[in-house]
Amino acid sequence: MTTARGRRPSRPAAPPLPRPVRLLLVNQFAVNTGFYLLIPFLAAHLGRLGMSATVIGVVLGVRTLSQQGLFLLGGTVSDRLGPRTAILAGCALRAVGFGLFALGDSLTVVLVASALSGLAGALFNPAVRAYVAVEAGDARTEAFARFNAWGQAGALAGPVLGGVLLLWDFRVAAVVAAGIFAALTAAQAFALPARPAARSGGSVLGDWRECLADRRFLAFTCALSGLFALQNQLYLLLPVQAQRATGSAVSVTALFVVSTLTTLLLQVRVTRRLARRPRGAVIAAGLAVAGAGFAAPALWSGIVPVLVTTALLALGVVVAQPFVYDLIPEFGSPTLSGTYFGVFYLASGVAAALGNALVGWVSGFGDGPASLLCVAIGLGSAAAVARLHRRGALSPRTTEADR
Repeated sequence: MTTARGRRPSRPAAPPLPRPVRLLLVNQFAVNTGFYLLIPFLAAHLGRLGMSATVIGVVLGVRTLSQQGLFLLGGTVSDRLGPRTAILAGCALRAVGFGLFALGDSLTVVLVASALSGLAGALFNPAVRAYVAVEAGDARTEAFARFNAWGQAGALAGPVLGGVLLLWDFRVAAVVAAGIFAALTAAQAFALPARPAARSGGSVLGDWRECLADRRFLAFTCALSGLFALQNQLYLLLPVQAQRATGSAVSVTALFVVSTLTTLLLQVRVTRRLARRPRGAVIAAGLAVAGAGFAAPALWSGIVPVLVTTALLALGVVVAQPFVYDLIPEFGSPTLSGTYFGVFYLASGVAAALGNALVGWVSGFGDGPASLLCVAIGLGSAAAVARLHRRGALSPRTTEADR
């Protein structure tokens, strides 16, 4: 269809985002900047302190487990006390945790710092997404697309800033990271509007049972497990393949540059173009793209196929992720959005760990089998989501009685 002058009509403008959502976009940029300017360099710092590889693994594992294992608790705090409270508490705890990295070198201090920084993520990650889901209204998909882009920008800025600060000392980087989270805490305490807690009646265990008894949601979360497993290959399989292809660790940096630029350049545009498509079909397509991209290193050798895989993995996430976040709050009661996001993130952590273990084991037989396994994971998850979509299980508030 064209206008009288032969031009295509312009696409409708994206709905404006509410002020609290815009503030949380900046928050996401700052959170990722503060996180990535410190955590990627933590293992090297602990090694310089004389800690063994085993101890370093324990320290990093404590941070991961305290975050991934407590997402459900963070979601419950968001529902029961309000997402603003959970966001503020999480940012404040991470400021304290990162500050401890600067103040002490003993194993006890480092373990406490790791546990606090992980707990912080468990608190504010579900809460931020629950807040955005409620506040964005009709612009929710657009909001999550921008949320992802701002987060990727922070993930790019963080290591660059961290590398500069490390020219002085790791403690300088830790102080700056702690300062970023302290500033975020103060800024959001001042500017982020308070919202009443969504949940007031019933028990916490009852909330968890309600969520875990939601078969549609659990099926959707299981179907998405492939996406969690594939995303983590940016930190496991792809860096190994890049280094083998070039013989240099510098090539690993190119993976993160390609992934970040793909997201920054395409996220909002792709989401707007797909906004009117059925969400289940879009998510399935994104999973298929992410999985199919892993065929490149199995078919060709060299660094170029690895970079192609990285770009297609990022594109698949760009296509699927905003629609995944948009769909999660619609499975259950609006008063349990935080709990649903918490369970989703908890499951993602478990799936990522299992996926890494499986891919790591298969990679012992060569890069080709590991890449083909990732193809199968992506296409299998895409088929599972497509099946749920065809059954109508991804329609808003569909119940078993409706089908």
